[in-house]
Amino acid sequence: MPRNSHKDEVAAPLVFLYEHPQWFAPIFAELTRRGVAFDKAFIPDHFYDIGGNDPKFKVLFNRMSPSANSRDHGSGIFHTLAYLEHLELLGVRVINGAKAYRYEISKAAQHSLLRSLGIKFLPSRVIHDASQAVAAAEGLRYPIIVKANIGGSGKGIVRFNTRGDLQAAVDQGQIDLGYDSIALVQEFVPARGGYITRVETLGGKYLYAIHVHLTGETFDLCPADICQIKEVETFDNACVLEASKSGLKVEGYTPPPEVIQNVERIMQAAGIDVGGIEYLIDDRDGEIYYYDVNALSNFVADAPRVIGFNPFDNLADFLEEEIRRAV
Repeated sequence: MPRNSHKDEVAAPLVFLYEHPQWFAPIFAELTRRGVAFDKAFIPDHFYDIGGNDPKFKVLFNRMSPSANSRDHGSGIFHTLAYLEHLELLGVRVINGAKAYRYEISKAAQHSLLRSLGIKFLPSRVIHDASQAVAAAEGLRYPIIVKANIGGSGKGIVRFNTRGDLQAAVDQGQIDLGYDSIALVQEFVPARGGYITRVETLGGKYLYAIHVHLTGETFDLCPADICQIKEVETFDNACVLEASKSGLKVEGYTPPPEVIQNVERIMQAAGIDVGGIEYLIDDRDGEIYYYDVNALSNFVADAPRVIGFNPFDNLADFLEEEIRRAV
């Protein structure tokens, strides 16, 4: 594994497993500033020996992105799951481990989890063949969207205003079910007030929340790179991070206690140590709907101005404590 700037003889106790080359620079920089030794394992170059020696590191922080396929790194998605399970069987502490990652790479599983907790979610149907889309949409209010189960960067997310539009897309072979050939057929929900709310957690507990004010109709959101699909705004699993730089208004916000409680319940049930939840208020009925569970969180850009503190300091504290416990 490539090492960071520390050249210690002893193996670093912490390893980052990651795929995106830029997203984690802030935490790398903060740990380096603190003198915390860590290694970096880049998924596209990674392989492991099942029968080899036990790893020397004590903590692995899983930062693999479900949008990796959009960067030609999709082969690493299920490789990561296998590796996380391997490490956990060896007793290694894995932050955002196999359970969390299973939810990260399945929007269907996320919605099933929300149902099991009695928390409102977007009306959704799960399909595995494009020919099922029209029948699956029966009973849903149009517009509807078809969303790939393994999401990221808005890939495979398309809005259909009418049943005829959806049928035409099916007939013309225009529906992409995504990397695992599973997709969700969902109602498109207009966000009341023109914003969505993202809540970040650390150690399964509330850290902060932000409102992201949208400039148009949105059907998905994330923390890093904003993209456009068919002139409808969408976001991948990393874009609230750069939202303010992309011209969207972002502001700190404190959700009501019931929302914070729900978010913490979701994260703890999913086994997610570090992550974010997105929700919106449906402008049609005033109800809160939770719609995205993320185990890959990059925090908002310009955080001290937006939320009043730097969450990477909190993350670094968390990682140092995890190392102390493991060692």
